[in-house]
Amino acid sequence: MNILAMFKPNRDAKHYPGFGAVGVLFFTFLYFPILVIIAYSFNSNRIVSVWQGFSWQWYASALQNEGLLNSLRVSLTVALFATLIATVIAVSAALVLERGQNVKHAKLSQGVVNLPLMLPEIVFAVAILILFSQLGIQSGMLKLILAHSAFCIPFAFLPIRARLQGMDNNLEQAAQDLYATPLVTFRRITLPLIAPGIFAGSMLSFVISMDDFITSNIVSGGGATTLPVYIFSLVKQGVSPELNAISTLIMVASLLIATPCWLIAKRSR
Repeated sequence: MNILAMFKPNRDAKHYPGFGAVGVLFFTFLYFPILVIIAYSFNSNRIVSVWQGFSWQWYASALQNEGLLNSLRVSLTVALFATLIATVIAVSAALVLERGQNVKHAKLSQGVVNLPLMLPEIVFAVAILILFSQLGIQSGMLKLILAHSAFCIPFAFLPIRARLQGMDNNLEQAAQDLYATPLVTFRRITLPLIAPGIFAGSMLSFVISMDDFITSNIVSGGGATTLPVYIFSLVKQGVSPELNAISTLIMVASLLIATPCWLIAKRSR
């Protein structure tokens, strides 16, 4: 067999030798632990690794857990406010960098907006904790919202900026030629066209905020425990079927959030 013929540039990747086996191993390694968690969340036995029978009791127990519900309430509140703040700042930054005329130090400004993506999160969390200490901010909820807003900005900025880059500038120029004010042009032309990018960026920010552990663990104060921090406190006591049920519910919620984003992105191509 001609070895070089197997590696033609335009050949479908699935026809490469060993690609199928590697793909199966990769997805098994990636998703099998998740499937095990989902399966054992329905185990009626308190011992996680010993299957006894099908039961919904751990879901009922999780939904009646006051500590879990409080931490979920804190996470949702923080994620909603952080997403709103980060999206507004990201839209403003994207408009300035993509539509602004003669913007000084545009590359540097873009790097500053994306800086939280490149910094180790532990460094970011410690830095922002020191800043809050210097400013005298004591409220745990306020500290969480401000910290989450800061690291969510680049996650909202990237899809919005990509949408602006792919947008036809002639549409905005045509509206201005028809004497539309900048505000009317933005409201009737720019905003509807970049709406899928705004939605994708805001949903990405929301999921990142809900999932964050390091910053939340360092910054949060009393009465402001987020869901990942609460789950970590449960893990330290050992894995329980209730924890499996909580993890499954979080995965279902993530899928419900991610699926509309994927559908909108697919339709907007």
